[in-house]
Amino acid sequence: MPSAHRHDAPARVGILLVNLGTPTAPTTGAVRRYLREFLSDPRVVEIPRAAWLPILHGVILNVRPAKSARKYASIWTPDGSPLMVHTARQAARVRERLQATVRQPVEVAFAMRYGEPSIPATIDRLVAAGVDRLLVVPLYPQYAASTTASVQDRLFATLSRLRNVPELRVVRHFHDDAGYLRAVAAGVRRHWAAHGRGEKLLISFHGLPRYTLDRGDPYFCECHKTARLLAAELGLSESEWRISFQSRFGRAKWLEPYTTVVLDELARGGTRRVDVVCPGFVADCLETLEEIGAEAREAFVHAGGESLSLVPCLNDADDWIDALTALVLRHAGHWIDPGWNQPDEGAEAQARVERAKREGAAS
Repeated sequence: MPSAHRHDAPARVGILLVNLGTPTAPTTGAVRRYLREFLSDPRVVEIPRAAWLPILHGVILNVRPAKSARKYASIWTPDGSPLMVHTARQAARVRERLQATVRQPVEVAFAMRYGEPSIPATIDRLVAAGVDRLLVVPLYPQYAASTTASVQDRLFATLSRLRNVPELRVVRHFHDDAGYLRAVAAGVRRHWAAHGRGEKLLISFHGLPRYTLDRGDPYFCECHKTARLLAAELGLSESEWRISFQSRFGRAKWLEPYTTVVLDELARGGTRRVDVVCPGFVADCLETLEEIGAEAREAFVHAGGESLSLVPCLNDADDWIDALTALVLRHAGHWIDPGWNQPDEGAEAQARVERAKREGAAS
Protein backbone atom coordinates (compact mmCIF):
# COMPACT_ATOMS: atom_id res chain seq x y z
CA MET A 1 0.00 0.00 0.00
CA PRO A 2 1.45 3.41 -0.96
CA SER A 3 2.62 5.61 1.88
CA ALA A 4 1.03 8.89 2.94
CA HIS A 5 1.27 11.94 0.68
CA ARG A 6 4.71 13.55 0.72
CA HIS A 7 5.00 17.26 0.14
CA ASP A 8 8.56 16.93 -1.08
CA ALA A 9 7.67 14.46 -3.87
CA PRO A 10 7.50 16.04 -7.35
CA ALA A 11 4.42 15.26 -9.45
CA ARG A 12 4.94 12.95 -12.41
CA VAL A 13 3.08 11.66 -15.47
CA GLY A 14 3.05 7.86 -15.59
CA ILE A 15 2.69 5.63 -18.65
CA LEU A 16 1.69 2.03 -17.95
CA LEU A 17 1.83 -0.51 -20.79
CA VAL A 18 -0.16 -3.67 -20.02
CA ASN A 19 0.06 -7.01 -21.80
CA LEU A 20 -1.70 -10.30 -21.15
CA GLY A 21 0.87 -12.19 -19.10
CA THR A 22 3.05 -15.26 -19.07
CA PRO A 23 4.18 -18.00 -16.71
CA THR A 24 7.40 -17.24 -14.84
CA ALA A 25 8.98 -20.45 -16.14
CA PRO A 26 8.16 -23.22 -18.65
CA THR A 27 7.31 -25.66 -15.87
CA THR A 28 4.10 -27.41 -14.94
CA GLY A 29 3.84 -25.62 -11.61
CA ALA A 30 4.41 -22.15 -13.05
CA VAL A 31 1.98 -22.76 -15.91
CA ARG A 32 -0.63 -24.08 -13.48
CA ARG A 33 -0.39 -20.89 -11.39
CA TYR A 34 -0.69 -18.74 -14.50
CA LEU A 35 -3.64 -20.67 -15.93
CA ARG A 36 -5.42 -20.63 -12.56
CA GLU A 37 -5.40 -16.84 -12.54
CA PHE A 38 -6.12 -16.47 -16.25
CA LEU A 39 -8.98 -18.96 -16.46
CA SER A 40 -10.53 -17.77 -13.20
CA ASP A 41 -11.24 -14.37 -14.74
CA PRO A 42 -15.00 -14.16 -15.45
CA ARG A 43 -14.20 -11.88 -18.39
CA VAL A 44 -12.24 -14.71 -20.00
CA VAL A 45 -14.62 -17.59 -19.31
CA GLU A 46 -18.21 -16.37 -19.21
CA ILE A 47 -19.65 -19.55 -17.70
CA PRO A 48 -21.45 -19.40 -14.32
CA ARG A 49 -18.84 -19.85 -11.58
CA ALA A 50 -20.71 -22.75 -9.98
CA ALA A 51 -20.42 -24.71 -13.22
CA TRP A 52 -16.98 -23.58 -14.36
CA LEU A 53 -14.80 -23.65 -11.25
CA PRO A 54 -15.21 -27.42 -10.58
CA ILE A 55 -14.20 -28.08 -14.20
CA LEU A 56 -11.26 -25.69 -13.94
CA HIS A 57 -9.89 -27.05 -10.67
CA GLY A 58 -10.97 -30.65 -11.09
CA VAL A 59 -9.98 -31.24 -14.71
CA ILE A 60 -8.23 -28.46 -16.62
CA LEU A 61 -5.62 -27.50 -14.03
CA ASN A 62 -4.74 -31.17 -13.59
CA VAL A 63 -4.40 -31.93 -17.32
CA ARG A 64 -3.48 -28.83 -19.30
CA PRO A 65 -0.44 -27.36 -17.42
CA ALA A 66 1.99 -30.15 -18.33
CA LYS A 67 1.05 -30.00 -22.01
CA SER A 68 1.24 -26.20 -22.08
CA ALA A 69 4.57 -26.25 -20.23
CA ARG A 70 6.10 -28.31 -23.03
CA LYS A 71 4.88 -25.76 -25.55
CA TYR A 72 6.29 -22.87 -23.52
CA ALA A 73 9.61 -24.71 -23.23
CA SER A 74 9.79 -24.92 -27.04
CA ILE A 75 9.75 -21.10 -27.39
CA TRP A 76 11.52 -20.06 -24.16
CA THR A 77 14.61 -17.89 -24.64
CA PRO A 78 17.76 -17.51 -22.50
CA ASP A 79 16.24 -14.19 -21.31
CA GLY A 80 12.88 -15.75 -20.45
CA SER A 81 9.41 -15.70 -21.95
CA PRO A 82 9.35 -13.96 -25.36
CA LEU A 83 6.25 -11.98 -24.35
CA MET A 84 7.96 -10.71 -21.20
CA VAL A 85 11.21 -9.90 -23.01
CA HIS A 86 9.53 -7.98 -25.82
CA THR A 87 7.12 -6.09 -23.55
CA ALA A 88 10.00 -5.01 -21.29
CA ARG A 89 11.94 -3.80 -24.33
CA GLN A 90 8.91 -1.89 -25.61
CA ALA A 91 8.58 -0.05 -22.30
CA ALA A 92 12.31 0.70 -22.16
CA ARG A 93 12.38 2.03 -25.70
CA VAL A 94 9.26 4.17 -25.24
CA ARG A 95 10.96 5.62 -22.16
CA GLU A 96 14.03 6.41 -24.28
CA ARG A 97 11.91 7.99 -27.01
CA LEU A 98 10.09 10.20 -24.51
CA GLN A 99 13.34 11.26 -22.88
CA ALA A 100 14.59 12.28 -26.31
CA THR A 101 11.32 13.98 -27.27
CA VAL A 102 10.26 15.91 -24.15
CA ARG A 103 12.24 17.36 -21.26
CA GLN A 104 9.44 16.73 -18.79
CA PRO A 105 10.11 13.70 -16.55
CA VAL A 106 7.76 10.83 -17.40
CA GLU A 107 7.65 7.48 -15.61
CA VAL A 108 7.19 4.51 -17.99
CA ALA A 109 6.48 1.00 -16.71
CA PHE A 110 4.88 -2.22 -17.88
CA ALA A 111 2.66 -4.78 -16.17
CA MET A 112 0.87 -8.01 -16.95
CA ARG A 113 -2.84 -8.61 -16.49
CA TYR A 114 -2.03 -12.10 -15.20
CA GLY A 115 1.18 -12.94 -13.42
CA GLU A 116 4.12 -10.64 -12.78
CA PRO A 117 4.81 -7.79 -12.76
CA SER A 118 1.26 -7.30 -11.56
CA ILE A 119 -0.89 -4.24 -12.17
CA PRO A 120 -1.35 -3.50 -8.41
CA ALA A 121 2.37 -3.71 -7.61
CA THR A 122 3.33 -1.60 -10.61
CA ILE A 123 0.76 1.10 -9.85
CA ASP A 124 1.94 1.21 -6.23
CA ARG A 125 5.47 1.78 -7.49
CA LEU A 126 4.36 4.54 -9.88
CA VAL A 127 2.34 6.31 -7.19
CA ALA A 128 5.27 6.06 -4.80
CA ALA A 129 7.40 7.74 -7.49
CA GLY A 130 5.02 10.72 -7.49
CA VAL A 131 2.76 9.84 -10.43
CA ASP A 132 -0.49 11.80 -10.18
CA ARG A 133 -1.55 11.48 -13.84
CA LEU A 134 -1.63 7.95 -15.22
CA LEU A 135 -2.09 6.86 -18.84
CA VAL A 136 -2.75 3.13 -19.20
CA VAL A 137 -2.17 1.50 -22.60
CA PRO A 138 -3.53 -2.06 -22.85
CA LEU A 139 -1.41 -3.58 -25.61
CA TYR A 140 -4.41 -5.05 -27.41
CA PRO A 141 -5.02 -3.24 -30.73
CA GLN A 142 -8.59 -4.56 -31.01
CA TYR A 143 -10.95 -4.06 -28.05
CA ALA A 144 -12.54 -7.07 -26.39
CA ALA A 145 -14.19 -7.47 -23.02
CA SER A 146 -11.90 -10.42 -22.25
CA THR A 147 -8.76 -8.33 -22.81
CA THR A 148 -9.07 -4.53 -22.58
CA ALA A 149 -12.06 -4.55 -20.23
CA SER A 150 -10.35 -7.11 -18.01
CA VAL A 151 -7.36 -4.79 -17.69
CA GLN A 152 -9.74 -2.02 -16.72
CA ASP A 153 -11.38 -4.24 -14.11
CA ARG A 154 -8.01 -4.89 -12.48
CA LEU A 155 -6.98 -1.27 -12.83
CA PHE A 156 -10.12 0.11 -11.19
CA ALA A 157 -10.00 -2.48 -8.42
CA THR A 158 -6.43 -1.41 -7.70
CA LEU A 159 -7.26 2.29 -7.67
CA SER A 160 -10.30 1.67 -5.46
CA ARG A 161 -8.01 0.93 -2.50
CA LEU A 162 -6.02 4.16 -2.91
CA ARG A 163 -6.94 7.36 -1.10
CA ASN A 164 -5.03 9.71 -3.40
CA VAL A 165 -6.10 8.36 -6.80
CA PRO A 166 -4.18 9.61 -9.87
CA GLU A 167 -5.96 11.32 -12.73
CA LEU A 168 -6.58 8.51 -15.20
CA ARG A 169 -6.77 7.92 -18.93
CA VAL A 170 -7.07 4.51 -20.62
CA VAL A 171 -6.50 3.80 -24.31
CA ARG A 172 -9.49 1.78 -25.52
CA HIS A 173 -8.04 0.45 -28.80
CA PHE A 174 -5.76 1.35 -31.71
CA HIS A 175 -6.92 -1.12 -34.37
CA ASP A 176 -7.09 1.58 -37.06
CA ASP A 177 -4.21 3.76 -35.89
CA ALA A 178 -2.18 4.82 -38.93
CA GLY A 179 1.19 4.42 -37.21
CA TYR A 180 0.34 0.94 -35.94
CA LEU A 181 -0.84 -0.17 -39.39
CA ARG A 182 2.26 1.24 -41.10
CA ALA A 183 4.45 -0.60 -38.60
CA VAL A 184 2.68 -3.94 -39.20
CA ALA A 185 2.92 -3.43 -42.96
CA ALA A 186 6.60 -2.54 -42.70
CA GLY A 187 7.21 -5.77 -40.80
CA VAL A 188 5.50 -7.77 -43.54
CA ARG A 189 7.62 -6.06 -46.20
CA ARG A 190 10.82 -6.72 -44.26
CA HIS A 191 9.84 -10.37 -43.98
CA TRP A 192 9.15 -10.60 -47.70
CA ALA A 193 12.47 -8.95 -48.51
CA ALA A 194 14.34 -11.43 -46.31
CA HIS A 195 12.44 -14.65 -47.04
CA GLY A 196 10.53 -14.17 -50.28
CA ARG A 197 6.80 -13.70 -50.68
CA GLY A 198 4.21 -16.43 -50.42
CA GLU A 199 1.22 -16.81 -52.70
CA LYS A 200 -1.21 -15.71 -50.00
CA LEU A 201 -1.05 -13.56 -46.85
CA LEU A 202 -3.18 -14.93 -44.04
CA ILE A 203 -4.06 -12.31 -41.42
CA SER A 204 -4.78 -14.32 -38.28
CA PHE A 205 -6.29 -12.94 -35.07
CA HIS A 206 -6.83 -14.60 -31.72
CA GLY A 207 -10.29 -16.16 -31.65
CA LEU A 208 -13.10 -15.61 -29.17
CA PRO A 209 -16.36 -17.47 -28.62
CA ARG A 210 -19.04 -16.43 -31.11
CA TYR A 211 -21.30 -15.27 -28.27
CA THR A 212 -18.94 -12.37 -27.57
CA LEU A 213 -19.97 -10.82 -30.89
CA ASP A 214 -23.63 -11.54 -30.27
CA ARG A 215 -23.40 -9.88 -26.83
CA GLY A 216 -21.89 -6.68 -28.18
CA ASP A 217 -18.10 -7.03 -28.38
CA PRO A 218 -16.73 -4.92 -31.27
CA TYR A 219 -13.69 -7.21 -31.51
CA PHE A 220 -14.75 -9.14 -34.63
CA CYS A 221 -15.51 -5.94 -36.54
CA GLU A 222 -12.29 -4.25 -35.41
CA CYS A 223 -10.26 -7.26 -36.55
CA HIS A 224 -11.88 -7.07 -39.98
CA LYS A 225 -11.15 -3.35 -40.19
CA THR A 226 -7.51 -3.89 -39.24
CA ALA A 227 -7.21 -6.61 -41.89
CA ARG A 228 -8.79 -4.45 -44.60
CA LEU A 229 -6.60 -1.46 -43.77
CA LEU A 230 -3.46 -3.60 -43.57
CA ALA A 231 -4.20 -5.17 -46.96
CA ALA A 232 -4.72 -1.69 -48.41
CA GLU A 233 -1.46 -0.46 -46.84
CA LEU A 234 0.32 -3.40 -48.51
CA GLY A 235 -1.47 -2.82 -51.82
CA LEU A 236 -3.00 -6.30 -51.86
CA SER A 237 -5.93 -7.33 -54.02
CA GLU A 238 -8.79 -9.29 -52.46
CA SER A 239 -7.41 -12.54 -53.90
CA GLU A 240 -4.03 -12.08 -52.22
CA TRP A 241 -5.11 -12.20 -48.58
CA ARG A 242 -7.49 -13.91 -46.16
CA ILE A 243 -8.58 -13.27 -42.57
CA SER A 244 -8.95 -15.97 -39.91
CA PHE A 245 -9.23 -16.58 -36.17
CA GLN A 246 -7.00 -18.94 -34.21
CA SER A 247 -6.78 -20.50 -30.71
CA ARG A 248 -10.22 -22.10 -30.59
CA PHE A 249 -10.77 -23.93 -27.29
CA GLY A 250 -13.67 -26.09 -26.14
CA ARG A 251 -16.84 -27.13 -27.93
CA ALA A 252 -18.57 -23.76 -28.31
CA LYS A 253 -18.73 -22.07 -31.69
CA TRP A 254 -15.99 -19.43 -32.06
CA LEU A 255 -15.43 -16.56 -34.45
CA GLU A 256 -14.95 -17.83 -37.99
CA PRO A 257 -13.28 -18.65 -40.27
CA TYR A 258 -10.90 -20.72 -38.16
CA THR A 259 -7.21 -20.42 -39.02
CA THR A 260 -6.77 -24.19 -39.15
CA VAL A 261 -9.68 -24.55 -41.58
CA VAL A 262 -8.46 -21.75 -43.86
CA LEU A 263 -4.95 -23.20 -44.01
CA ASP A 264 -6.36 -26.62 -44.86
CA GLU A 265 -8.50 -25.12 -47.62
CA LEU A 266 -5.55 -23.20 -49.04
CA ALA A 267 -3.27 -26.23 -49.06
CA ARG A 268 -5.87 -28.54 -50.61
CA GLY A 269 -6.72 -25.82 -53.15
CA GLY A 270 -3.18 -25.73 -54.47
CA THR A 271 -1.57 -22.89 -52.50
CA ARG A 272 2.01 -23.97 -51.92
CA ARG A 273 3.42 -21.08 -49.89
CA VAL A 274 1.57 -18.93 -47.36
CA ASP A 275 2.70 -16.14 -45.06
CA VAL A 276 0.90 -15.56 -41.77
CA VAL A 277 0.85 -12.27 -39.87
CA CYS A 278 -0.84 -11.84 -36.47
CA PRO A 279 -1.55 -8.11 -36.01
CA GLY A 280 -3.63 -8.68 -32.87
CA PHE A 281 -0.40 -9.42 -30.99
CA VAL A 282 2.16 -6.63 -30.60
CA ALA A 283 4.74 -9.06 -29.18
CA ASP A 284 5.58 -12.60 -30.15
CA CYS A 285 4.27 -15.18 -27.69
CA LEU A 286 3.01 -18.75 -27.44
CA GLU A 287 0.09 -18.04 -29.78
CA THR A 288 2.36 -16.82 -32.57
CA LEU A 289 5.63 -18.72 -32.17
CA GLU A 290 4.23 -22.12 -31.24
CA GLU A 291 0.62 -22.17 -32.40
CA ILE A 292 1.29 -20.62 -35.81
CA GLY A 293 5.04 -21.04 -36.25
CA ALA A 294 5.03 -24.74 -35.32
CA GLU A 295 1.55 -26.34 -35.12
CA ALA A 296 -0.07 -24.46 -38.02
CA ARG A 297 3.03 -24.89 -40.18
CA GLU A 298 2.98 -28.65 -39.62
CA ALA A 299 -0.75 -28.86 -40.36
CA PHE A 300 -0.39 -26.82 -43.56
CA VAL A 301 2.39 -29.05 -44.87
CA HIS A 302 0.47 -32.17 -43.86
CA ALA A 303 -2.50 -30.92 -45.91
CA GLY A 304 -0.32 -30.54 -49.02
CA GLY A 305 1.28 -27.12 -48.68
CA GLU A 306 5.03 -26.64 -49.02
CA SER A 307 5.85 -23.88 -46.53
CA LEU A 308 4.21 -21.60 -44.01
CA SER A 309 6.22 -18.54 -43.00
CA LEU A 310 5.38 -16.62 -39.82
CA VAL A 311 5.86 -12.85 -39.97
CA PRO A 312 7.35 -11.66 -36.65
CA CYS A 313 5.17 -9.49 -34.46
CA LEU A 314 5.94 -5.80 -33.94
CA ASN A 315 8.13 -6.53 -30.90
CA ASP A 316 10.55 -3.58 -30.54
CA ALA A 317 10.93 -2.63 -34.21
CA ASP A 318 11.80 1.05 -34.62
CA ASP A 319 8.66 1.93 -36.59
CA TRP A 320 6.44 0.33 -33.93
CA ILE A 321 8.23 2.12 -31.08
CA ASP A 322 7.77 5.39 -32.98
CA ALA A 323 4.06 4.62 -33.46
CA LEU A 324 3.58 3.58 -29.83
CA THR A 325 5.33 6.70 -28.57
CA ALA A 326 3.15 8.86 -30.83
CA LEU A 327 0.07 7.06 -29.49
CA VAL A 328 1.18 7.77 -25.93
CA LEU A 329 1.83 11.44 -26.63
CA ARG A 330 -1.52 11.85 -28.39
CA HIS A 331 -3.51 10.29 -25.53
CA ALA A 332 -1.48 12.05 -22.83
CA GLY A 333 -2.41 15.34 -24.48
CA HIS A 334 -1.77 18.40 -22.34
CA TRP A 335 -0.29 16.26 -19.56
CA ILE A 336 3.01 16.31 -21.41
CA ASP A 337 4.25 19.77 -22.34
CA PRO A 338 7.05 19.87 -24.96
CA GLY A 339 7.95 23.35 -23.73
CA TRP A 340 8.27 22.27 -20.10
CA ASN A 341 11.16 23.89 -18.25
CA GLN A 342 13.20 21.94 -15.74
CA PRO A 343 12.61 23.43 -12.28
CA ASP A 344 14.98 23.26 -9.37
CA GLU A 345 13.14 20.29 -7.83
CA GLY A 346 15.16 20.42 -4.63
CA ALA A 347 14.28 24.05 -3.96
CA GLU A 348 10.64 23.56 -5.02
CA ALA A 349 10.26 20.49 -2.81
CA GLN A 350 11.72 22.30 0.20
CA ALA A 351 9.40 25.24 -0.43
CA ARG A 352 6.37 22.89 -0.51
CA VAL A 353 7.43 21.30 2.75
CA GLU A 354 7.85 24.68 4.44
CA ARG A 355 4.43 25.85 3.21
CA ALA A 356 2.85 22.61 4.43
CA LYS A 357 4.38 23.10 7.85
CA ARG A 358 3.10 26.68 8.08
CA GLU A 359 -0.37 25.57 7.05
CA GLY A 360 -0.39 22.62 9.45
CA ALA A 361 -0.37 19.89 6.77
CA ALA A 362 3.05 18.49 7.71
CA SER A 363 5.02 18.07 10.89
